[in-house]
Amino acid sequence: MGLPVASDAVVACEDRFDWFCETVSSEVMPVMLSTRHTADFRASVTDLDLGVVRLSAMACSPVLSRRTSAHVRRGDPEHLQLALITQGAFRISQRGSESVVAGGLVLTDTSRPSEGACTGGQVETVVLQIPRPALALRPDRVDRLLAQSLAADVGSGAILADFLKTLLAHGPRCRPQELRGMGSVALELATACLAQQLGDPGEAPAEARAQETLQRIYRFIENNLGDPGLTPQVIADRHNMSLRGLYALFGDQQLSVAAHIRQSRLERAHADLARGELSGQPVQAIAARWGFSSATAFSRAFREAYGITPTEHRAFSLVTPRHAEHRNPARHAHHRAPLGPRFTAAEGTAST
Repeated sequence: MGLPVASDAVVACEDRFDWFCETVSSEVMPVMLSTRHTADFRASVTDLDLGVVRLSAMACSPVLSRRTSAHVRRGDPEHLQLALITQGAFRISQRGSESVVAGGLVLTDTSRPSEGACTGGQVETVVLQIPRPALALRPDRVDRLLAQSLAADVGSGAILADFLKTLLAHGPRCRPQELRGMGSVALELATACLAQQLGDPGEAPAEARAQETLQRIYRFIENNLGDPGLTPQVIADRHNMSLRGLYALFGDQQLSVAAHIRQSRLERAHADLARGELSGQPVQAIAARWGFSSATAFSRAFREAYGITPTEHRAFSLVTPRHAEHRNPARHAHHRAPLGPRFTAAEGTAST
C-alpha cells in the first residue's frame, strides 16, 4: 500500500475492528488485538516498500495488543520494529522491560512475545520494519534496547524521526527506485541512532562494521546500476577504501563485486524485457538503462547467462500470457531459460 487505507472507506462500522485485526495480522505479524471501542472504531494504515526496509504508519482507536509465543510460531517476519509514537501514548513490554512512550521511539522484536496498550485516546505511530540481518549491530547489544523509550527530540533520534515523517508524507508520490534509495538512507539513520543509544559507535566489533560496510556497498550498487561507469575502483573510492580492501570484503561472498554488478544488471534487463508496457522500447535502450553501453556485449552476456538472446526472451515472455492455456509445453521447451543467470564467483563471468 502506497496510500493510506482507512477503515471508514472499506468496511461497515460494525466490521471496522475486524478489518483492522486482519490487516495487522496479515500485513505485519500475527497478534491478538482487543478494544472497548468496537462500535465506533477508527483506523488507517499506510505501507511503503522501501526495498531493504518497510515503513508503516498506523492510526487507531485505543487497543490492547498481545503477541504470544504461539503467534511467533504462527508467523514471524524476523524484523526489528522501530516505532515513532507521533500522537498519544503507548505502553509496551518485552523481554522483561516495560516503558510508556509518548513522542519518542521504541524498539521491539517480532521474534519475541510482547504486550502493548494505548494509555489514552487515539494513537498514531510510524514504524520502520528492519530485517534483523540488515542491521549491522550485534544482536545481543540491540536486545538491550528492546521496549526502552528512546528520545526522538534530540540528536540522531530527532534526525531519524523527522526523516521518517517526511518520508511518510512524500513517499507515496515517489518512484520505486527513489523509495529504494530512501530505504537505504532510513536504514543508515536507524543504525546510527541505535548505535548512539548503545554508546560510542566506534565500539562496534570489527565484524559488525565490516557487515555494515558490505551492506552499504550493496545498496550503493543497487542505486547506481544504470551508470555504465560503475566499477570496483569507483566503488572503492566512494567508500574510502583500497581496491584490495574491497576485494577482501567480498572474499567470502558468493560473487565477486564485478560479478555481482553484472548479474544485477542482467536481472534488471531480463525483467524489463518481459514487461508488456516496455515492449515498444528497443532492446538496446533497456540494456543502456541498466549500464550496458555495448549492444554486442549485452547480447553475448545475456545469452551466456540465460541460454537465449534478449530478443527471443522478450518475444517468448510477451506471447506466453496470451497463449498459456493453449501452449504445448514440449513445443516451446527449447525456448525456456534458467531461472536466473549463472556466474563464477571469482571471475565474474557467466557460465553456460
